[in-house]
Amino acid sequence: MFCLDEIFGKDDMSRKDIIQLSDHFDYKRLLRYCLPTIFMMVLTSVYGVVDGLFVSNFVGKNAFAAINMVMPSLMILGGFGTMFGTGGTALVAKTLGEDKKELANKYFSMMVEVAIIIGGVLTIVGFGLMPEIIKILGASNVIFDDAVMYGRCVIVFMVAFELQYIFQSFLVAAEKPKLGLIITVAAGAINMALDALFIAVFKWGVVGAALATGTSQFIGGVIPLIFFMNPNKSLLRFTLTPIDCSAVSKAAFNGVSELMTSVASSVVSMVYNRILIYYAGENGVAAYGVIMYVQFIFIGILFGYSLGTSPIVSFHFGAGNKKELANVFKKSFIIEYIGGVLMFLLAQLLARPISMIFVGYDADLLNMTIGAFRLFLFAFLFAGGNIFASAVFTALNNGPVSAVISGLRSLVFELLSVIFLPKIFGINGIWCAVAVAEIAAFLVSWTFLIAKNKKYGYFEKNI
Repeated sequence: MFCLDEIFGKDDMSRKDIIQLSDHFDYKRLLRYCLPTIFMMVLTSVYGVVDGLFVSNFVGKNAFAAINMVMPSLMILGGFGTMFGTGGTALVAKTLGEDKKELANKYFSMMVEVAIIIGGVLTIVGFGLMPEIIKILGASNVIFDDAVMYGRCVIVFMVAFELQYIFQSFLVAAEKPKLGLIITVAAGAINMALDALFIAVFKWGVVGAALATGTSQFIGGVIPLIFFMNPNKSLLRFTLTPIDCSAVSKAAFNGVSELMTSVASSVVSMVYNRILIYYAGENGVAAYGVIMYVQFIFIGILFGYSLGTSPIVSFHFGAGNKKELANVFKKSFIIEYIGGVLMFLLAQLLARPISMIFVGYDADLLNMTIGAFRLFLFAFLFAGGNIFASAVFTALNNGPVSAVISGLRSLVFELLSVIFLPKIFGINGIWCAVAVAEIAAFLVSWTFLIAKNKKYGYFEKNI
């Protein structure tokens, strides 16, 4: 057996400035702990964007539209890893806060085993049903074959895909966020290199994009598994453990809001694509694809912060430390909202340059994409707080409230907006739908936060 601590350098636990879940967090310490996770989420989004960038510029807008058409269904499947990752991490971190390390490791091992089983089943079922899935998604004859091919190639890597998502959370709970960042950088670099090789050089089209993505997912999922299987100095280690259905169900129930977010976002994307086909044809789908790629990066920053802080919240909740819970709570909302404003302003400035990179070869598509950007990005002003509100209830092991916030935000409000606003404002109503949904979710989130303060005490005076 070998120790991956030696591969990735001197273990963080030997450093005097190591940040632990049990610490008191000021702004500097909080950001230092979360930054690796933020970068990890951003890079995960970036190397997904690279697929679209290469396909759009080297294969064409129809192939680009094909990838965008199938992507929502793949994200639904990946949502199972997110569910067990976030829900399981909340359970594991809370158990660590209760000073039950052996039980925490058993819970951790169970979640990994379940992710592997789910990934295997989804690979078999999804590969066989991919043509029917693409038909349901409403792909036109122009992009149908490319969409099926891309979907089948990517789904072969579904086990690694699920593991990649689950370890994004557990590496933070194990006090190894920097290791998560290193693995993500490696996976992203390989993805981009293979995109250039397979698409630009070998001319493999959407197959090349899928193989590049799948290879990066293999690295992002399997390397952490090897790390946790071998001796390491983190808080967690994977060992084969009999699956306790009650513990797994508890984690799944707690993390269902994250699965719901993936499902809802994907369902809404499917509706977007169908409506855009009606209003603007393949150009509308391509413009939406560009916006989605950029949104993944910016939302990745906000989601990465929530992912990084959730184990801290769960640990102090388990330890009964309400003052530190309130401290992290207040600082996190300030960071999320300020971050949202800064990202809104930055995205407005970059709307044209970013659109040029993706679709500068088509003047009509370029103008549509820029106009859509400027309306769509108002959602960032509220998104960070809404994401953290849902995440904090998951971290507090209150899955139902988290699920309600997440479901209303990413499914009900957005679906209603994208269906009815175009009837009033035309295609501009489609681009405004997310912002309207985030405003409604803001009101719901703070209603729950105020109502549940008596139970959790996160509005108590800070230390």
